[in-house]
This record gives sequence, C-alpha cells and structure tokens, in this order.
Amino acid sequence: MKVLGDLNWKNMDLNLLVVFSQLYRYRSVSVAAEMGFVSQSAMSHSLGRLRIMLDDPLFERKGHKMEPTEYAHKIAPFIDGLLESISRELLTRREFCPSQFEGVCRIGLTDYAEFIFAAQLYDAIRSEAPNAQVSFVNVNRQNYLSLTEQEKLDVVIGSIPQLDSKFCAQYLYTERHVCLCDPKLIDVQGMTLEKFAALEQALVSTDGSLTTQTDKTLASYGLSRRVSLASRNFLTIRHLLAGRELIAIVPERMAKANGFDDGLVTFQPPLAVADFDISLVWHSSATQSDKGLWLRGVVKASIE
Repeated sequence: MKVLGDLNWKNMDLNLLVVFSQLYRYRSVSVAAEMGFVSQSAMSHSLGRLRIMLDDPLFERKGHKMEPTEYAHKIAPFIDGLLESISRELLTRREFCPSQFEGVCRIGLTDYAEFIFAAQLYDAIRSEAPNAQVSFVNVNRQNYLSLTEQEKLDVVIGSIPQLDSKFCAQYLYTERHVCLCDPKLIDVQGMTLEKFAALEQALVSTDGSLTTQTDKTLASYGLSRRVSLASRNFLTIRHLLAGRELIAIVPERMAKANGFDDGLVTFQPPLAVADFDISLVWHSSATQSDKGLWLRGVVKASIE
C-alpha cells in the first residue's frame, strides 16, 4: 500500500479531477468548458494531461459525444466521492453546535481554580452541551505550556503571571487573601500584628515551602512567625484548622466556598498580602476556533 511520501505528487493535479467530473457528467468538451468557466482549448489540454496522469483515454468521441471508457466508468464514483469529501470536510466550514457536540472539553485548572470552579464549570458546559464530556487536568505555572500541548487543553484557568508568547489570556478577576481560623480557640477581635505573628500558622503551599512573602513583610517590622504546617491541599489545611490553635492565610474564595460547616471564620490580615489575578488562558492557535470561542464564553460567564 502506498503512503503519501511514495506518490509522485509533482505529476498529480487535483484540479484535473474536477475536469474529469465535468466531462463525465456532460459528455462534451465544449459544455464542460462552459460549465467550468474555461476555454474549450484549456479543457482539451486538461483532458490530455488527465489521460497521461491516469494512463487511459478516459473519454472517446462517438458521434457528438465523448463517451467514457470502461476505466472511466470504474473510477467515476470514487472521484465524485473524493470531490464531495473535499468540499464537505475542507472547503465547507461547519458551524459548531454545542447542543450536538459529543466531544471532550479539556480544561486545565490550578489547584485553586479546580477547588472553586470545577462544579460550576461542569454544570455550565453540560447545560449547553448535554452530550459533552469534561476533563479537568491539574496544571501549574511551570507545566501549563507542556500540558496544554500534550493533553490538547482547550483552556487553562488560574494565576499565570508570566505568560508564554504562544498563549493568549483574558483577565477574569482579582483574588485577595484572608485569614482563616477556629474562633472557638482564637480571638479574632482586635487582631494585632504582634498577636498574629505569635500564632502557630499553616500554609497552603504548592511546592512544600514553609516561607512566603508574608515572612519578609513581618521581618520588616522586626517580627517572625512559626509555620508548623504546609500542604498543597486546601482541604487538608482547612480540616486541620478546626479544633486547633492554627491560623492560615488563604485565598478568599477558597475560604468562603460553600459546603463547609466547620465553624471557621475569616478576617482581614493585619498586614499587606499581595492580591493575584485569575485569568482564562488558551493557545493562540485556538483563538478563532468555534469550539474555543464557545467554551471561553461559557467559562467566562460561569466565573464572572
């Protein structure tokens, strides 16, 4: 079986297949030329090239008609099907219809974004595309580029401040930080910087680090804190805060997410903690994709 590289494509002209189709339909060089908007001599020249390419007379004059040869009759259905496939699959852009989509929506989410948005994204996508499948892939600032290409991600959601030039981004919102603790064990009223620094603290840390910019800020005031716990999993941190004299600085939307009855409370940190932007990110090659445009619209509407 020949593969693409084995064929001598220099001698192949797919336009000649259109010539064949017209001649087979009209059985006349002059009529085929008229319907193809070319001169009769150009049509005759194309027929000559076609005969050489397919190594067969293809059409023979009988009276006033050009009658197909046996070989021409044999290949006519194949050529018509090929031209139809080219027209349908390559030349006609089919409109994307969410209600009929049965493919996969692949969404890259940071830990933060997956915790907050997974449920509402799933509901929003399925409400418009009930037959779609949804695949959430965990990403971070370091691997989003490679995972987008490997996993064919449609979009990525998260805080990615230094965006690769291959990607586009749309700002969604700015997230701020709050303190989270058990009010039965920690008095949050009148929380001073000194009192805050004296408390045992927990960190949501994606890389296991036990220090953050907060430690540098405290040091500028001549203070330090003791971080006794770090985990990349917010649920772990939240579970451990309940019933313990621990405090954690966490993103506000994570702290105030629905579904918890542990009695934990939030309050504003007594020192400045940098906010961070959440963006919708996608590979630039998908900017004009019908599916991509639809999915980005669904994501944006769901989150905002």
